[in-house]
Amino acid sequence: MSYGIVFINFAFVLYTIGVWSEKIQGKLKWGHVLLFWLGIVCDIIGTSAMGEIAKKHIQDSILWHYIPISSDFHSLTGTIALSLMLLHTCWATVIIMNSKESWIVKFHRYSLIVWLIWLLPFVSGAIFHVV
Repeated sequence: MSYGIVFINFAFVLYTIGVWSEKIQGKLKWGHVLLFWLGIVCDIIGTSAMGEIAKKHIQDSILWHYIPISSDFHSLTGTIALSLMLLHTCWATVIIMNSKESWIVKFHRYSLIVWLIWLLPFVSGAIFHVV
């Protein structure tokens, strides 16, 4: 098994726990922000490793002409999702550092949206690159 797959799954677990525990608790806390940052680090490591696997797969594949379509979709959604995830986490850090209670309580509304968008490349990667 590739360590890229391991890190992408760590990112999924960490970010999911961060988002859903924040949603359930109804208030952003430092522990959530830490989980968001750890999720991003794992996502970047996993994405980098998976990029190397994808390059090799494309070079070795007999069906190479089908792969750019799925790779383009996956790359585009992955870039958007990782950018939103980074923006979301930076915003969470600023909010928690400023201790503005109204923002801390409302922040979870946006976390779930970013998480759902992040799921798109997570799932498409499994579908397009494992099959």
